[in-house]
Amino acid sequence: MIEHYKFKTKPYSHQLDALQASWNKKTFALFMEMGTGKSKVLVDNISILYDKGGIKTALIVAPKGVYKNWHDIEIPVHLAEHVENTMVLWEANITKRKQNELDTLFENDGKLKILIMNVESFSTLKGVAFAEKFLNNTVGPSLIGIDESTTIKNPTAKRTKNILKIGELAKYRRILTGSPVTKSPLDLYSQCKFLDEYHLGYGSYYSFRSRYANMIERNFGGRRVQLISSYRRLDELTGIIDKFSYRVLKKDCLDLPEKTYTKRIVDLTDEQIKMYTMMKQTALAESKGKITSTTNAMTQLMRMQQIVCGHVKMDDGSMVEVKSNRIMN
Repeated sequence: MIEHYKFKTKPYSHQLDALQASWNKKTFALFMEMGTGKSKVLVDNISILYDKGGIKTALIVAPKGVYKNWHDIEIPVHLAEHVENTMVLWEANITKRKQNELDTLFENDGKLKILIMNVESFSTLKGVAFAEKFLNNTVGPSLIGIDESTTIKNPTAKRTKNILKIGELAKYRRILTGSPVTKSPLDLYSQCKFLDEYHLGYGSYYSFRSRYANMIERNFGGRRVQLISSYRRLDELTGIIDKFSYRVLKKDCLDLPEKTYTKRIVDLTDEQIKMYTMMKQTALAESKGKITSTTNAMTQLMRMQQIVCGHVKMDDGSMVEVKSNRIMN
């Protein structure tokens, strides 16, 4: 039973429920609100499938501002301790050192191989080619997880098309997001198509749209254009999605601990002190031969805040990094 698995970190009850519903499914959607720990559910799922011989490799795709967290935090913190693994973070600039790291993903040593890529890389030939190589040339079945899957909601976007194609190479597919619908119920189409083209019952976006959206025609400069006026049959759509997804809101997770806050005192560097003092006293500051100046109090306060944060916009429009003691992810 899943509850007796050797988890590295103990799952909350809703995380265990999500795992029970999904761990052995070929395709599944984790629609879990931010703060409920959907990343841990996926990492645990990867561990379990690897232990049971279901997969040998995993590809995690996440937005640029998030994907490093998978490498630095999520996987190291939650992947079961007994699972030996090789984990590599994709970077567009492939140095000799990075190439050596990437090459370790193809070693037939029995370890779980994990590649973490940012979703933007699937708009490039280099990124798509390496993802294909990873999934085609590794030693066993794969799992692909798309974090914040609304990044592939646009069916006409290049990265969406490439990820849908790449998805066919994996035995297991997962999507993760707290809000699968951002602007329209039609946002669900590409996300669900990544899992399985026929989960929603339509192989065409336009057929799907015809079922769940009311369309009207408008004339723009002599050109007839169809626009969405409203939506319909949403209860039906919800019922279909419930069959291959798990949904939880933070307010429903009774065993989650209360949010805690920790105050951190960070001293300014000598460079920051110098620039901050100049900006405060004279409404201008200098760094690396460039000047930043202000003409009103609001802009002056903003520049002072930028200096404290470790970067400041100069008068020529460039951004200058200012040495800081803050910990940056």
